[in-house]
Amino acid sequence: MTGTALLFPGQGSQRVGMGLDLVERHGDLVRELYRTADEVLGFGLSELCWHGTAEQLRPTEITQPAVFLTSMALLRIAQERGLAPDAVAGHSLGEYTALVCGGALDWVDALRLVRRRGELMAEVNSRTPGRMAAIVGLDADQVDGLCALAKAEHGLVEVANYNEPGQTVVSGVEEAVLAVVAAAKGSGATKVVLLDVGAPFHCSLMRDVEDEFAAELERVVVRDPVVPIVANVTADYARTAADVLGNLRSQLTGAVRWTETMFRLADAGMTRFVEVGPGRVLTGFVRAALPDSEVLPTGDVRRLDRALSALAATVA
Repeated sequence: MTGTALLFPGQGSQRVGMGLDLVERHGDLVRELYRTADEVLGFGLSELCWHGTAEQLRPTEITQPAVFLTSMALLRIAQERGLAPDAVAGHSLGEYTALVCGGALDWVDALRLVRRRGELMAEVNSRTPGRMAAIVGLDADQVDGLCALAKAEHGLVEVANYNEPGQTVVSGVEEAVLAVVAAAKGSGATKVVLLDVGAPFHCSLMRDVEDEFAAELERVVVRDPVVPIVANVTADYARTAADVLGNLRSQLTGAVRWTETMFRLADAGMTRFVEVGPGRVLTGFVRAALPDSEVLPTGDVRRLDRALSALAATVA
């Protein structure tokens, strides 16, 4: 089987001006999305996407719905031009866009959820400030070991993202994260980057808001996916609405198992991966993990047109 998987990015993919060219070129398809988002959220998210500064886009309660909305606009255009995936997956908050694409969530419900998710994560960070850091050049087991050593002496730190075979992200209280950073450098990491994010995502510090977010999840209609979707926390298929709900709750504190997710999709015959959203972060992860695969970013009108033309040529 040869298939196409759509991948949806998460926080860190935002950029100034994202989506503006989509509205200018495809306003008839996407302007209603932006108008509805502003009405639902009660503030001008569209204006922040199109004209906001990097500083205005940085707060996690803004970043998350902004990335989601931009991904939704790209998805709508792609679907209008006939793109139909064989499987989907999303990185962290990108899982919500994947669930919309897969028929499990309505897009307005997903928008509300990612906005609330961002607010709750920001609240955790205001009470217990944390950090995240990306470590390149060590394998995941090494980073797990460094976290265990740092946790015993400096406080909570855990692996948050298994992004690709050579890149792992850690998350936790600042002192412990900095201890892992120092230890990673001493252990031969080729690159270590402290991430500019609004909270320590995907670690046990988020347990304080897990129940509150679970209550938000219970307020929306969740359906069984109609397109195969691989979930972050299990790196396996979410087959039922119950699976979806459990995965989204666990995702707050659980690690994003993205490397396994890509291998799972490849094992199912996915040879083409289309990143539907701003930026090219996931494109880089696929190229590192699955170098023989075809990868197509769609973060702006030019790349979207190129990707859809390439896919159409393949079908023809």
